[in-house]
Amino acid sequence: MEFEYENDSVKELFSDFQLMKKKTDGTFTKLVKKRCDQLRAFDTFADFFASKLGKPHRLSGDKSDCYAVNITRNKRLIIKPVSDNLSPDSLKKCRKIVIVGVEDYHGSKTKSYIP
Repeated sequence: MEFEYENDSVKELFSDFQLMKKKTDGTFTKLVKKRCDQLRAFDTFADFFASKLGKPHRLSGDKSDCYAVNITRNKRLIIKPVSDNLSPDSLKKCRKIVIVGVEDYHGSKTKSYIP
């Protein structure tokens, strides 16, 4: 799969994991890189979703066009499939995603780790 990025600061960190490591921590960066490598290994978003790696799940509310993938227990990689819609047939053709960032959206506040 191919990646696009929500904004320049997300692109900067996801294009340079050494920089991400300096701004976060080594273990976290390693886990993010692993998840990104797994995403890239699949041809389509539907294939990745079916693999259940990182327990991908669709979000709701203001992020209903996004999916989350576990990085750690509370931190999630937020991604948006580049697709006409989020129907199963459309996701079978989806070969590109937008990396939105990494968040912890559990509890009363959303905490953004990246950007």
